[in-house]
Amino acid sequence: MKQLRQLKRYTIAGILFVLFVGTLSHFLYEWTGRNVIVGLFVPVNESVWEHMKLLFFPMLLYSAGMAFQLKSSFPCVVSALCFGILIGTACIPVFFYVYTFILGTNVFVLDLAIFLFGTVIAFLTAYLLTRSCRFSAYTGLLCVLVCILFLCFAVFTYYPPDLAVFIPMDS
Repeated sequence: MKQLRQLKRYTIAGILFVLFVGTLSHFLYEWTGRNVIVGLFVPVNESVWEHMKLLFFPMLLYSAGMAFQLKSSFPCVVSALCFGILIGTACIPVFFYVYTFILGTNVFVLDLAIFLFGTVIAFLTAYLLTRSCRFSAYTGLLCVLVCILFLCFAVFTYYPPDLAVFIPMDS
């Protein structure tokens, strides 16, 4: 029971951490004078792709610490957190394009809600999968997918393909 409370505390703290750090990171690129290295980890423009970084990198950072602390008590935490990172990050473009298709425009408050919702989904999924160990057989694959997404962020930040997800909304 003590271990379960610890997992709940880490999960709630993770949600708060990602929301706080993700919000701050939205402005970090400009605050650092458009530092190229910082831009690999934070949004460099107002595209949907760049806004996926708001969840991905803070959750990746928090997950590393959480996995280190909880791996002995919860052997499935790594696979669960990797899946949570992937599903939470994917929620951002999916929900954005669904609601803008329905409304015909984007709404700032809904964009904020998507970030909040994606973060909660990511950590709730990770929490449930940590307890169930349902994806433990896929730990290696999930880690590889997170690494591939990491590399895609690095490459596509400065060399984006000509797709809608990479086009800044303020253009």
